[in-house]
Amino acid sequence: MRPSAGPLAALFVATTLILGLTACGAPEAPVPTPTPAPVEVTPVPAPTVRVHAATTQVAEVSTAAVTAFDAPDGAVLAEFANPIASGAPLTFFVESAQDGWVQVRLPMRPNGSLGWIRAADANLRTLDYALRVSTTEHTVTLLRNDVVVDTFPAAVGTGDTPTPLGKFYLTELLAPTNPGYGPYAYGISAFSETLNSFGGGPGQIGLHGTDDADSIGRSVSHGCIRLHNDAITMLAEMLPLGTPITIE
Repeated sequence: MRPSAGPLAALFVATTLILGLTACGAPEAPVPTPTPAPVEVTPVPAPTVRVHAATTQVAEVSTAAVTAFDAPDGAVLAEFANPIASGAPLTFFVESAQDGWVQVRLPMRPNGSLGWIRAADANLRTLDYALRVSTTEHTVTLLRNDVVVDTFPAAVGTGDTPTPLGKFYLTELLAPTNPGYGPYAYGISAFSETLNSFGGGPGQIGLHGTDDADSIGRSVSHGCIRLHNDAITMLAEMLPLGTPITIE
């Protein structure tokens, strides 16, 4: 990931895109098959990965595309382009490594998918931050080297469109033009379990701000995780792509 003059000092020059962070929806109660207006976004350079002695790692793809296999030299699971559709660099969270191969979390259905990529196709960097989401307590907790830094109130999905549970990671950082999503939105490698598509996208879950502060602390979204705008702005200045996020 290329460092910038500051964490949010400059935006990518990008064409208008339809946001794939679906399952977020408007602040009002969701419906099973929503058809919202497209959301315009601008990809934002996430903060540079911090290098230190920790063991948590991210794989920053260095090639124009990468293939994920079900095992080293195994069957092909999926192909991923670099950069991704929003213009953000292709990044994976690393689970393990062996003999020139890296096992990573994959941003695809089914949720929780793992695959192996060739180590030669990516640069490995270490991470010191992580996020933990409690859907029952409606909170997002920020940790640094497994120590709690802060906890933020959050909104999550409804009973009909729940926020998916599992271990995921941040895939991209965007600046939505729709104020309903707040100043920043992280894409997450998770997808809605109830909505196969939403607003022109594949039902990807996001972590973003909101223009409806009263929704925070409630189960009101189409699956996305909402924070107060000052909280998502703080995280956007700190968290690089690949940061792990556990949703419970």
